[in-house]
Amino acid sequence: MNSTLSRIVVIIFLLLPALAIAHGVSDADQEILNSGGLLSYIYVGAKHMLTGYDHILFIIGVVFYLNGFKDIVKFISVFTVGHCITLLGATYLNISINEHVIDAIIALSVVYKGFENLGGFQKIKLKSPNLLMMVFIFGLIHGLGLSTRLQSFDIGNELFLAKIFSFNIGVELGQVIALIPIVMLITYWKTQSSFKAFYQSVNTYLIVAGLLLFAYQLNGYFQFF
Repeated sequence: MNSTLSRIVVIIFLLLPALAIAHGVSDADQEILNSGGLLSYIYVGAKHMLTGYDHILFIIGVVFYLNGFKDIVKFISVFTVGHCITLLGATYLNISINEHVIDAIIALSVVYKGFENLGGFQKIKLKSPNLLMMVFIFGLIHGLGLSTRLQSFDIGNELFLAKIFSFNIGVELGQVIALIPIVMLITYWKTQSSFKAFYQSVNTYLIVAGLLLFAYQLNGYFQFF
């Protein structure tokens, strides 16, 4: 059973970076926003969080490090506050950043979390930065990435602020939906004898996937120019 479940998890993790295309801005999403009301912004916001391979990978890294529901709520709340600030603020103030640049930085946040989880700072004789502070900072960065996605759409001027809030609500709903199976899986695996190997494998994958996504975004940036 554990062997079968392990294979399923590995396949899911390997497929996450392939969601890069789904995570982009599509004509279909624009059509949904054009033909729907505020609910369509909630739907598209949730969709972009759920297909946001980089956001999901970072959340996986954060949850791996935590023990207990209280800690999970505290750290995810801090991450949420961070990305709400920049998603709402940057979009309202029309502050835009090149999507490849911000996504490359987000990819590095995934590398950072995997590196920290594997005791990387201790291995190089450095003190780990305060985790709660780093999660908040990365939340701000992830929010800029989400804002860049929203600003890529033509949302017009009517109900502008309401549309931003609706998209943000969708992002939060998508995050909750993504968190439920992640927390359940990791909580279950902590009771298994194979957890140490699972922990090592997944966090190593986070580093590799983050580096690949970083290289992918840099390639997109230089091709853009």
